[in-house]
Amino acid sequence: MIGRGDLPALDYDARLAALLAAGIGLWDTVASAIRPGSLDAAIREAEHAPLTDLIATLPSLRAVAFNGGTSARIGRRLLADSAVRLVDLPSSSPAYAAMPFAAKRERWVILREFLA
Repeated sequence: MIGRGDLPALDYDARLAALLAAGIGLWDTVASAIRPGSLDAAIREAEHAPLTDLIATLPSLRAVAFNGGTSARIGRRLLADSAVRLVDLPSSSPAYAAMPFAAKRERWVILREFLA
């Protein structure tokens, strides 16, 4: 299991390996797009990732969590007929300052139930 505070100290590839070892996968809801800047509102010409195809290959998948509102809108539309639990989370981005970190963390810890 990943210890609290361990991930930020790791380089990117090591973080991905640690998540995978814990049974956590990362996948974007948008496969490609034009986005000048970093705001989701600037996303244009988005091509959605084949999430339905992906989860069809993962029979033990229990949940899909969406990091932010844009991801949740896209992902919920793509996975509307899915049997897995869909979890909407506030954006983890530091740019999303409308919600304090402690409030974000409180919402994100719901994912613990899927790690056992």
